[in-house]
Amino acid sequence: MSAGPQRLRLLSYNIQAGTTTGKYREYVTNSWRQVLPNNQRIANLDAIASLVTDYDIVALQEVDVGSLRSGFLNQAKYLATHAAFPHWHHQGNRKVGVLAHAGNGLLSRIPPSEIEEHKLPGAIPGRGAMVARFGADENALWLVILHLALGRRARSQQLDYVAGLITDYPNVVVMGDLNTGPRSREMMDFCGRAGLIAPSSAIPTFPSWEPRRAIDHILVSPHMDITDMEALAVDFSDHRPLSMTLTLNSG
Repeated sequence: MSAGPQRLRLLSYNIQAGTTTGKYREYVTNSWRQVLPNNQRIANLDAIASLVTDYDIVALQEVDVGSLRSGFLNQAKYLATHAAFPHWHHQGNRKVGVLAHAGNGLLSRIPPSEIEEHKLPGAIPGRGAMVARFGADENALWLVILHLALGRRARSQQLDYVAGLITDYPNVVVMGDLNTGPRSREMMDFCGRAGLIAPSSAIPTFPSWEPRRAIDHILVSPHMDITDMEALAVDFSDHRPLSMTLTLNSG
């Protein structure tokens, strides 16, 4: 990264493969949308592309990277193209034959100097972490995109693994659907080991139609200045996107 303070607009969003859910019962009544293509998906992707246009870095979870349900469309590439992001990357994780292929995605206006893909531990395979580096010296920014397991034991194992990847780096941002609250034991242990801070107040992001749970997070190194953070009131997914403006003060 270049010298001097830099202002970054960040967005973390679980897009549910471009599917809208408006009530809990729709997980059952509209379950076919998780395995079959439908016209709503493209309309949602277009709306998301418009939403993310003003951001510098976007971390996506549950992005379909090419399967039957998406019409064999790589949704990370689609969003990068339609929102004019010059840099993008996807990490395919959970694959159900040709029906669904979920993963993580990165959209960036800043060129990454390196991107790594990691498979996360857990009894049920299919979770991954994407690690992107911006810059090449000791002041490089390390960005981690995650989508963690539903179970506490698996989440703890996954966070422990990620902490081992980033514990020696001074400038770190972790973004994603962590499926746990900011004051959970596994989250507090992770922040302590990785040297990160969570915002002082929880911001509910799930479910999108009536947010009650703060399970989507952006965690940063302590010296970074968080100017503002909010969950955006949109319903293109069953999660609301989490937005943060961040100032990097260390070069």
